[in-house]
Amino acid sequence: MTEHDIVIIGGGPAGLAAAVAARNAGVTDLLILERDSFLGGILNQCIHNGFGLHTFQEELTGPEYAARYIEMVKKENIPFLLDTMVLDISPEKEITMVNREHGLSVIKARAIILAMGCRERPRGALNIPGYRPAGIYSAGTAQRFINIEGKKVGREVVILGSGDIGLIMARRMTLEGAAVKVVAELMPYSGGLKRNIVQCLDDYNIPLKLSHTVVDIEGKERVRGVTLAKVDENRVPIKGTEEFIRCDTLLLSVGLVPENELSKGAGVRISPVTGGPVVDDRLETCQDGIFACGNVLHVHDLVDYVSEEASLAGTSAASYINAKEKKGSRAADIETGNGVRYTVPQKLDIETRKDQVTVRFRVADVYKDRYISVYYDGTRVLHKKKRVLAPGKMEQVVLNRDSFKKHPALQKIVVCTEVE
Repeated sequence: MTEHDIVIIGGGPAGLAAAVAARNAGVTDLLILERDSFLGGILNQCIHNGFGLHTFQEELTGPEYAARYIEMVKKENIPFLLDTMVLDISPEKEITMVNREHGLSVIKARAIILAMGCRERPRGALNIPGYRPAGIYSAGTAQRFINIEGKKVGREVVILGSGDIGLIMARRMTLEGAAVKVVAELMPYSGGLKRNIVQCLDDYNIPLKLSHTVVDIEGKERVRGVTLAKVDENRVPIKGTEEFIRCDTLLLSVGLVPENELSKGAGVRISPVTGGPVVDDRLETCQDGIFACGNVLHVHDLVDYVSEEASLAGTSAASYINAKEKKGSRAADIETGNGVRYTVPQKLDIETRKDQVTVRFRVADVYKDRYISVYYDGTRVLHKKKRVLAPGKMEQVVLNRDSFKKHPALQKIVVCTEVE
């Protein structure tokens, strides 16, 4: 059994940024484990621009953004293993992995950073009637086929789900010469960023039908068409609103699920809302020395926030290794209030808190002219107005050290929205 100070599971944007931050914090014994044949993760197939505006102050494509961090990793001589599948993580931080070069082996780590990313929710989770014909893809799979493997996916396309991947693929399919008939969305609002709705749908005259879903798929060998129907406030299809749309391809962009099977095996507590680990302000899980960051923690809208979060995880893991900081014995819970679905982190170490703590969250619906408020044990300490709040855009509040001085016995922090 080999041993390392910090092992990072995942070589995507989160894992790379965490490794660089840990090295910059003084840890020399690092190892990145990546199951794919190359570093960079999902960014390698995201050839559109819009990445890096916060991190590098310039607009980059996904591969360009990934290349920046891959170059940092190589410059720092941080070792990594590709084509390596992690099979299990024990609560004692023993990692069982397999690859062609080493076979089945076990690594012992002093600290682990979970950065496995997320996966797409499949058709099976939707219970759509019909056969299993060719022509049904998750949006990410179609993106890989087109951008990496150079394959043509379809000619007449319907997209179910208006998350960012679905919106971007509507534009990508159009640029490939396909006719995108419609993007249907179950919810009464889009799950993607406003800029993607404008740039990917409006600019190409692609209709977006909110409160609609696919209720039937026609075709046995290949998709021949789908039936859309409007849904009520309980997301139940309304009879009499069915509409048949002829197409040969259906793309599903119906949500992302953090990849936490390994986390569960390590005894990490999982949030039922985010699907990711419950963490404190250092991004440490309930298991001592196991940290989490990126889309394995919660699904992000911007990769820049992934890198920022991962840098904190890397720095925190380095502090844990070097025994620079010890976890305090008392923590305040960060809870959600009216209109807020979840927060990350969910706990704040009161005794050894940092100068600033960034709390990220998503709202539950589209709100206009609302306030974001923060309460310390029932006392409001932050109250700022936002013109628009939407589930597709991640929000954040920054809690400063000075704001805690009047609350030395702080037990509960609540983040919520308010009308006034």
